[in-house]
Amino acid sequence: MILSGDLTIYLLSCIFCLLCFSFWKLYFCRGHLPPGPIPLPILGNLHQLKTSSMAESLKALSAKYGPVYTLHLGLRRVVILWGYDAVKEALVDQGDEFSGRGAVPAFQTVLQDFGPIFSSGSRWKEMRRFSLSTLRNFGMGRRSIEERIQEEARYLIEELKNTKEFPFDPTLHLSNAASNVTCSVIFGKRFDYQDKDFLDLLGMINEAAALSSSLSGQLYSMYTDILEYLPGPHKEIHGVLRCLEKFVEKRVKMNQETLDPKSPRDFIDCFLIKMEEDKDNPETEFYMSQLVKSVLSLFMAGTETVSTTLRHALLLLIKYPEIEARVVAEIDNVIGRLRTPSIEDRNQMPYTDAVIHEIQRFSDIIPLGVPHMVMRDTNFRGFTLPKGTEVYPILSSVLQDPTQFTDPDIFTPERFLDEHGNFKKSDAFMPFSAEMFSCPGSSIGFTPISVTNWKEAESTKNSKHGVCPNKMPKLC
Repeated sequence: MILSGDLTIYLLSCIFCLLCFSFWKLYFCRGHLPPGPIPLPILGNLHQLKTSSMAESLKALSAKYGPVYTLHLGLRRVVILWGYDAVKEALVDQGDEFSGRGAVPAFQTVLQDFGPIFSSGSRWKEMRRFSLSTLRNFGMGRRSIEERIQEEARYLIEELKNTKEFPFDPTLHLSNAASNVTCSVIFGKRFDYQDKDFLDLLGMINEAAALSSSLSGQLYSMYTDILEYLPGPHKEIHGVLRCLEKFVEKRVKMNQETLDPKSPRDFIDCFLIKMEEDKDNPETEFYMSQLVKSVLSLFMAGTETVSTTLRHALLLLIKYPEIEARVVAEIDNVIGRLRTPSIEDRNQMPYTDAVIHEIQRFSDIIPLGVPHMVMRDTNFRGFTLPKGTEVYPILSSVLQDPTQFTDPDIFTPERFLDEHGNFKKSDAFMPFSAEMFSCPGSSIGFTPISVTNWKEAESTKNSKHGVCPNKMPKLC
């Protein structure tokens, strides 16, 4: 009985201390931050957000507090940027100040501050520069990226022909194709669509995406300081990521054993060659941990969102058959039915190019973007953001900004064409963030893993393609 009473007093004391800390952090550590809704202790502003429609909730708050406002996601205080002007001013005009990476605890526990996606500062610049140059100039190897995409397209067409024109779900086919392009570029190898190891890899990627976006994953992101020390489903993603990490380590070892510095086969070879060149540089960013985690982050990023975009494209073309007919006519006129498309055809196909851009804008598959962090005390629109402040540039608010896109809720490819029918760029086209921060593989389809709503995440987690790490003995 005495022990039970002592435990109750202890728990109450912990709760009281936590409430005091939360109150102190919320009300006395604000500095001169932008205004925002009044948070509650512990909960922050969660009671004012709809988890099934986060973008709409943020839009409603921006209407009240302006395009730049402070929001508390549990114990996490962030600054929200809403609309093209605010996002551009931060990521383009003051890009260096906003170049830090905000916390993504579900992934960073394993990936840490490595690679071109999760690192910050000078390391991020170095890894991004190397990744961009390697992915863009891959012609120095045996095969260019374009050839790898063309090859995978042929495999995909054959796989689709096997359906014998019966109705089918294209989800797995598109996921296989998207991931195989990534595998070919990073690992120098594509996998057969029925390969068990390959299907296990896709299962792990889907599982990681689902876990990070699930309710437990989101709570872990908001209450990391507490949940980091507690067991629960929020830590399941760590096991999945470590399985993927072991697979990458095996592939790196295989590359090391067969490396020809004069003929790099893939991204791993290019990194290994750079490691050898910098081996005597004590400040180099090219070492084994950096390689493994860079490959892992690119591998994960190059699968789920690409196939999601392709599925959106199919749905939109089905819904708008007149647009589909114009695309097919342009393809027949420029490419025909007897040869493989190439990148040179793009300049002669402005309408198809416009449709692709409008699909990415309209689909808006990464609505919340990825969190940034200011690298130093930063003055922004009359406010002071202390060093380390997390900033969320909401990409959905840019792609749906009515000042940049007339009638943004309507699917209109013509918005990317000028009066002469030529393709027209838009500075507000940011499906991969602003150019300085866009994903290194955006030019070939790589995108960061999207943060979906919790209901969709749970649906993905429970699908037949979601596989738990303990079901993959070969890879783990």
